[in-house]
Amino acid sequence: MQLFYDYTIPDRKSFAQLGRDCCEGYFIANLRSCLFCDIQLILAVLISLFKGKIYYDGIDIKNIKKQDLRKSLGIVLQDVNLFTGTIMENIRYGRLDATDKECIDAAKLVNADNFIQMLPKGYQTVISGNNSSLSQGQRQLISIARAAVADLPVMILDEATSSIDTRTESIIQKGMDALMQGRTVFVIAHRLSTIKNSDTIIVLERGRIIEKGTHDELISQKNEYYRLYTGAFELN
Repeated sequence: MQLFYDYTIPDRKSFAQLGRDCCEGYFIANLRSCLFCDIQLILAVLISLFKGKIYYDGIDIKNIKKQDLRKSLGIVLQDVNLFTGTIMENIRYGRLDATDKECIDAAKLVNADNFIQMLPKGYQTVISGNNSSLSQGQRQLISIARAAVADLPVMILDEATSSIDTRTESIIQKGMDALMQGRTVFVIAHRLSTIKNSDTIIVLERGRIIEKGTHDELISQKNEYYRLYTGAFELN
């Protein structure tokens, strides 16, 4: 992987990338093969930099302990991992010292409270880990609520809507939009609809920035992003 660009990501903004030819093959859109390497591996310091520097809140990440850096990054994954226990306990796993009220407030923030209240025992309903009777969308909302209660300054949303239907996606998207408020967010998604509300979308080609702006700005330019979005192209 080779990345040539120099870019400052503003504090408390959401950031998305589109690109091709950054890694092997051809891919579009916050693509697991490209952005997963770029954001999660580099920013989480799972690989060493050969060139250049990454500054985190003005500090070279080489001068930050890996453990401390990772503690400041929250991730919502495509594959949700719940454990056997109550809904409340699963949400609280995001921050073990969170109160019941903080867990409920987090669920309300991301639109999970409505379905939870309809369960037999509400937040005290016991689920059986990954074999629970909850739908994929409900499980994802619990995962997002878990991230909300953690309340970390930087979030990575990794394909959070890729395995759900379009109707459920709209509900979860509202939850993710609420989660994005007041923090820096990296969005990884094949569905371009997922990144539409990002503050900044960067289009990469062979590791170089060819377009940068909001969704509306890039659509008005009618270049690569416009062609991808209006063509409804998604990577399978």
